[in-house]
Amino acid sequence: MTLMINELDRRLNHLCGLMDGTCPEWDTVLITGKVNQYYFTGTMQDGMLIIQKDRIRHYFVRRSYERAKAESPLTTIYPMESYRDAAGMIGPELGNTYLETEMVPLAMLERLKKYFTMTGIHSADKLVLSVRAVKSTYELEWMEQAGKNHCRLLRELVPPLLREGMSEADFVAELYATMIKIGHHGVSRFSMFQTEMVAGQIGFGESSLYPTSFDGPGGAYGMCPAVPLLGSRERKLKKGDLVFVDVGFGCNGYHSDKTQVYIFGTKPDADVVKAHRSCLEVEQRLAAKLIPGAIPSEIYQSVMGTLSEDFRRNFMGYGERQVKFLGHGIGLHVDELPVIANGYNAELAANMVVALEPKKGLPNIGMVGVEDTYVVSAAGGRCLTGGGTDIIEV
Repeated sequence: MTLMINELDRRLNHLCGLMDGTCPEWDTVLITGKVNQYYFTGTMQDGMLIIQKDRIRHYFVRRSYERAKAESPLTTIYPMESYRDAAGMIGPELGNTYLETEMVPLAMLERLKKYFTMTGIHSADKLVLSVRAVKSTYELEWMEQAGKNHCRLLRELVPPLLREGMSEADFVAELYATMIKIGHHGVSRFSMFQTEMVAGQIGFGESSLYPTSFDGPGGAYGMCPAVPLLGSRERKLKKGDLVFVDVGFGCNGYHSDKTQVYIFGTKPDADVVKAHRSCLEVEQRLAAKLIPGAIPSEIYQSVMGTLSEDFRRNFMGYGERQVKFLGHGIGLHVDELPVIANGYNAELAANMVVALEPKKGLPNIGMVGVEDTYVVSAAGGRCLTGGGTDIIEV
């Protein structure tokens, strides 16, 4: 679906207004990241968007210019073979320039500096993420669709896939095929540097406690050391296993995030149920606090401060691998602003979207807990993914 020009204009004006207020000396914002290109142009190409203080934007595209013209409502789209073409059209003087410094490699910066003069180079990353954090009606509609499909996937469609003796890899393959059939856009995108993810983190039993480089509470064996993703070909499903499924679901670029835990062939022990339901209670308490004006660090401290020492052991990660957040923003990337964590003190605003994920590792058993995606509202978090449930018996 093509984005309407008024939606792109709103995003442009929001960014420029934020730049005027926080960095009044700015002259140019230069966007090279493909997801941010999509956000501001409606198409995702090998290109470069240049936004100037007077609200004029120029989108230069190497490949595919034809597709960019077909997908974006912008009229200022130009073909480009090298940065020389862009400099020749708008001039080489960019003045005080803001870049996506988290993703612009040094080699690209050197090529830009060959053709453009920048009197100062600064980071635009948090400013762009702050704009993206508040979702429009258009964006929420896609996230609501993702959440609806996500809930159906994990509550109704996953249980029939689980069979004794199947490997984690087999399960992930069938899970991914099912996701595509019901509307998933095919990828889970992360902004964190060098983070790869096809579907999510999936683990049978103790696999969900296995250490990974991913900054989340769960774990997974993965395929091999070179591809620590998807699932193990060797770990087979057996009676009594917990099945941990933490996946993103996307529609038209926008994600929801949800986790569901299952138990195969039996009922969960009382201590497993108790730990899981304690995580459910934490999610509900967090969701009630997702109101405009709330401070994420205060939400984090108020909830963490009430948890017992015993419960906090292996909470939000197993052993020493505990993460330092309870929730994260989500949208075009699975990991966005705001973050429910110490140190994040910017107020929540209406229509921010946050995934809450209280989880706890149980030795030799696996990870329990929940995750759901919520919209910040005056009445507290409005759930897009159906809300947390008990462990589902399969």
